[in-house]
Amino acid sequence: MILTDDERRMRDGADGPAVAAAMDLLIRYAAALDAERLCTVRNVAGTTTQPSPLKARLVAEGGWDRAFSVINLDADETLPIPPMAVPTCQLQQGFGPDSVDVVPYPADFVALQSDAEVFYGGRGVSVLATCTPYQVGNLPVRGEHCAWMESSAVVYANAVLGARTNCEGTASTGAASLTGRVPCWGNHHDEHRRGTHLVRVDTPVATFLDWGLLGYFTGDAVQEARPVVTGDHALPDLTDLKHFGAAAASSGGVEMYHIPGVTPEAPTTEAAFGGARVPEPLVYGAAERRAMYERLNDQGDSPDVDFVLLGCPHASLDQIRDAARALDGRRLHAGTELWIMAPRALAAVAERSGYTAVIERAGGRVLTDSCPAMSRAAPEGTRVFATDSAKQAHYLPAILGIEAWFGSTAECVDAAVTGRWRGELR
Repeated sequence: MILTDDERRMRDGADGPAVAAAMDLLIRYAAALDAERLCTVRNVAGTTTQPSPLKARLVAEGGWDRAFSVINLDADETLPIPPMAVPTCQLQQGFGPDSVDVVPYPADFVALQSDAEVFYGGRGVSVLATCTPYQVGNLPVRGEHCAWMESSAVVYANAVLGARTNCEGTASTGAASLTGRVPCWGNHHDEHRRGTHLVRVDTPVATFLDWGLLGYFTGDAVQEARPVVTGDHALPDLTDLKHFGAAAASSGGVEMYHIPGVTPEAPTTEAAFGGARVPEPLVYGAAERRAMYERLNDQGDSPDVDFVLLGCPHASLDQIRDAARALDGRRLHAGTELWIMAPRALAAVAERSGYTAVIERAGGRVLTDSCPAMSRAAPEGTRVFATDSAKQAHYLPAILGIEAWFGSTAECVDAAVTGRWRGELR
């Protein structure tokens, strides 16, 4: 490892024992990755406030200093935790106070999380509590080195914003927040950001649903590689790109993609491949579209829908508005619940804009901070759920043991109102 003078100082304890432990962790991490240096980062997105039985036990033993030392710094002893050295935000966490009496989620976890927010907020952590921090103010600039967790956030940061981060973990982001450093490998290097596969779209992609299907195909086709997507697609908006990246990171492990003329590091197809030979394309046509739709819907048998989930990754304000419009003047089926997951900051705007009132009059809820997959919580008795999120359709059946239907937002709202799944590929 090649360390700068400042990094040696931190390692040797000049900034206190917690920072020294953080540097020790990062040096061991870098050695495991065969990284020669550390990158300087000024933007960390991690998890500190997420409640768990382990955190509850550690807090009981020695407070939040103890919990951060063990979980985020891999330290055996309890270290006094100083303020974060660089801007750090909390990603999605457990359900918050707005979930009480709505979500079957432990009340002691809600209280534990609220206590954590006080502790970490006092040390400079911005509690954004969302998997989409870029929707609520955390927007790293192109070329900026970051240390982010959460697969859908990481792929958005790399591909759409042009920032540079690998998919980090709880320990590495904890250490990065105290040092402003992370191992310099993978997506931090130019050569690991260039395209590896060409995906040619031969069937129109314009809707939110279709961007999800295309993302699911792309991730499955390239796994952890870097696709370059060309062909018959409309200009995507923030929500489309959010949906595409989350789906690609679920069916595969995509952390970086290019759409020539759309994403910042791909003004052209040739530029996306860094001047290397453009490979033969992987074709996404009508047959592939149908296959992805059927695959996402092969975990549902019963048409009776107990639960409808919208907002994964967390809903944009446009998505909340669209759901409100679809629900206006209607009422949910007596046996079906509708949750729309959103960042707390956008939920506040939705409430002020009148969208939340429309949704609640219909019987639905706008909830914040978490999601059923993160907190392993769905309405009591849920057997079948419907969603417009390819990511949730991929994960939630395995996590909660329930059936899934995937379709458009309008089809999901229809299922919430009728209690029946009537979606089909058009």
